[in-house]
Amino acid sequence: MCRTFIVDDEEDMRVLLRATIDTENRGLHVVAEADSGAGAIALAPDLEFDVIVLDHKMPGMSGLDTAARFLQAEPDLPIVLYSAFLDEVVAGEADRIGIRSCVRKGDTRALVQALRAACPS
Repeated sequence: MCRTFIVDDEEDMRVLLRATIDTENRGLHVVAEADSGAGAIALAPDLEFDVIVLDHKMPGMSGLDTAARFLQAEPDLPIVLYSAFLDEVVAGEADRIGIRSCVRKGDTRALVQALRAACPS
């Protein structure tokens, strides 16, 4: 079972992601959600998860900043950046930081594929 942690500032998006991931429940399961990068960092020590789905544009701490903080502590942590604001600059920065994959919001099929690829076997 691949335990997934969702981080997105939009509640509607978290609900949609949870429904998508739980519907595609062939080895995927949402274990927690956070509405900000700071909230995710605070909540993470109390969780057991295998992969993070992380929004890029969030108030306070961006997804890239949040990912950098997580990867500083755990360099092999799989992170999927899920954002409506993907371009070459964001994708390049994500790659430089160590984010496993970037998926454009709305492409739930690609998101599920990215989660499956990122999760430990």
